[in-house]
Amino acid sequence: MESTTGTTRRDLLRAAGLGLTLPILGACGGLGSSDDNSKNQAKSALKIGFVSPRTGAAAGFGEPDAYVLELAKKALASGLAIGGTQYDIQILDRDSQSNPQRSAQVANDLINSDQVDLMLTTSTPETVNPVSDACEAAGVPCVSTVVPWEAWYFGRGAKETDKAAYKFTYHFCFGVEQFHNMYTHEWPQVPTNKKVGVMWPNDSDGNAIRAALGPLLKQSGYTIVDPGAYTDGTNDFSAQIAKFKAENCEIFNAFPIPPDFATFWRQAAQQGYVPKIAQIAKTGLFPSQVEALGDIGIGLAGGAYWTPTYPYKSSLTGVDSKGLGDGYQGTGKQWNQQLGPSLALFDVAAAVLKASGNPKDKPGVANAMKTLSVDTPIGKLEWGKGPNANVVATPILGGQWIKSADPKYKVDFVLVENSSDPNVPTAAKLQEYKA
Repeated sequence: MESTTGTTRRDLLRAAGLGLTLPILGACGGLGSSDDNSKNQAKSALKIGFVSPRTGAAAGFGEPDAYVLELAKKALASGLAIGGTQYDIQILDRDSQSNPQRSAQVANDLINSDQVDLMLTTSTPETVNPVSDACEAAGVPCVSTVVPWEAWYFGRGAKETDKAAYKFTYHFCFGVEQFHNMYTHEWPQVPTNKKVGVMWPNDSDGNAIRAALGPLLKQSGYTIVDPGAYTDGTNDFSAQIAKFKAENCEIFNAFPIPPDFATFWRQAAQQGYVPKIAQIAKTGLFPSQVEALGDIGIGLAGGAYWTPTYPYKSSLTGVDSKGLGDGYQGTGKQWNQQLGPSLALFDVAAAVLKASGNPKDKPGVANAMKTLSVDTPIGKLEWGKGPNANVVATPILGGQWIKSADPKYKVDFVLVENSSDPNVPTAAKLQEYKA
């Protein structure tokens, strides 16, 4: 709840420790302001929480966070005018450490101690689902991304018959249908026996993919060779590799956490398993992950939920996709596809706070999400058009890692398939993986 007694010395000390700027020190005269002015200024501050994995197994997703946060803070530096009131904006970012327990902890701290008005969170169920659950329980509006939507929606307890399972939590991301479209348009570019060896773990992503993608691929004529769900953190994949070799699986597909895939792929190379197509998801998304594999990373096929060639721009910052990628590379780092959806979260945040009419009314903000339409670097997001009331299903396109022609970088990612969004150009055809 909002304070009605002004800002205390304890509040000042806590805010100083977090590096925040208290609204009481703003335009109404600083510490010498009257109690009434203090109250008014406190009411005109909005706090946005942002939780992502900056360290831990999923740290690759958090690589561009600092750059995206800088863009968002710059765009929001003058605040937002909503319903006749000018609101200062504070962004409180937290590291989930790629850990579900830590994710829940920082989310609850942001909700209860910092009293955020809106929560944003991204990247893998291990971070996103606990944050979303905490917000749903507390009645805090939350927007999330970069978790296959089925793993977010059903992984949190919704049933197949639920069309509006949550009141405060909303999501945008690709889903099983988009993966199916990508694979069935991409894989035929390389002749194979259509036998797919799969490594789908016993976690939210793996279980959602096994339940939904497996049957769709079978309907499309693929034979699924599934050695069974494995536990995240497994360090010996010899049994699975032996099965894939015995079954002559010319296509390989996995949805592992990054360290598990690195372990598996090195063991597969040592044991002589070389599929014609090596299709991975959840890992192999970023240059750093592929570079770490050395030569065996070249030729891996992956998915892209944003690239600098997307023909869209951020409604909050005005930056288009090419400018977003170029700007990030200007920091000395290679573009990273997480730039697009992370900035899109702030596009959504600004749009829904404005659409609510009263951003301090949490149910009102959540209600405004139901029909929100907003332009982002990954395209226009429109809630209310399915697959359910809480979710916008976004494209994922097929691509492949190749050796970079640019001497500044070791690898490049080129798009080879665009069935989910033909507005995004392809640059090549899928090539057979070579050891």
